[in-house]
Order: sequence, then C-alpha cells, then structure tokens
Amino acid sequence: MKFLLSTHMDPAAWEALPEAERAAMREDKGEFADEVAESGEMILAHELADPSRSAVVRVRDGLAVVADGPYRPAAEFLSGYYLVDCDDRDRAIELAARIPEARVAGVEVRPVMHAAGQDL
Repeated sequence: MKFLLSTHMDPAAWEALPEAERAAMREDKGEFADEVAESGEMILAHELADPSRSAVVRVRDGLAVVADGPYRPAAEFLSGYYLVDCDDRDRAIELAARIPEARVAGVEVRPVMHAAGQDL
C-alpha cells in the first residue's frame, strides 16, 4: 500500500530550536530517508521551501488570480513529504513516528488512493 507521510512544521518553532537540535534533526532525517530507501519502501521524498515563498492560484471568471503566501494562515505548514510503499497502515504509522518532525510538530499519514487515474 502507498502512503503519503506529510510533515508539518511551524517555521517560528523551527527557528526557536537551538542550532544543535536542528542539526541533529537534519542528520536524523537523512538517516531515516536512507534506511527507508534501503528497505525498498521509499518512493519519493521532498522538503518544501518556507511557506512565505509560496503562491496561491485561484481561477475567477476564467482568469488566474495569484496571491503570495500560504494557502491559509496557520501556525503549522506542510514542510515536506515522503511517499512510501509499505505493507499496511501500521507500518506507515511506525515510519511516521521515526520522522524527526514528529518530535516537534506532526506527521500526517494518508493512504494514496489513485495515481494517474489508476487505483492503487
């Protein structure tokens, strides 16, 4: 089964962490990604830029209207994701608990239902 493990982080909370803790989390993220890739469960992973660098596009009356900034005001923003293929939801939750962001904010575990029009 495929699962999206989406990490969420409050940018201010991240900046408030001591540099040593941020460095340790970056190292732990690399180790986690390497281990999950080695197990064959990793499909894809990306870290996202700060939400202040995002744009929101809405189409109104046939015209694209672009606004700078995140989709909606929030304390925590989507900060990255891992797409994994593992045996079941329990394993996906086990993997999510090992992602460093789970120690500071949260990791959402969501089954992937469709890809390119195909049921998975």
